Amino acid sequence: MVNAVTVIKNPSGLHLRPAGVLCKEALRYKSKISFKIRSTTANAKSVLSVLGACVKSGDEIEFICDGPDEKEALEAMVRLVEEGLGE
Repeated sequence: MVNAVTVIKNPSGLHLRPAGVLCKEALRYKSKISFKIRSTTANAKSVLSVLGACVKSGDEIEFICDGPDEKEALEAMVRLVEEGLGE
């Protein structure tokens, strides 16, 4: 299991479009990918779970990846968030 903390940079947070981008990337990996924000843990492979976490711009999230390709998955998730999730 590996984890890393990053900050959501896009001005509107994780609304539907960036949540979809995040999930699409997460689904490319075999590892379980989730993230924690405050007291909530969300499944990064589920758009509804990501939206339900109510992530806003400037929020700090911690990605947790566990599985055969966990390091690659973690790198990809953090890079995607730091690049603004396509916005």
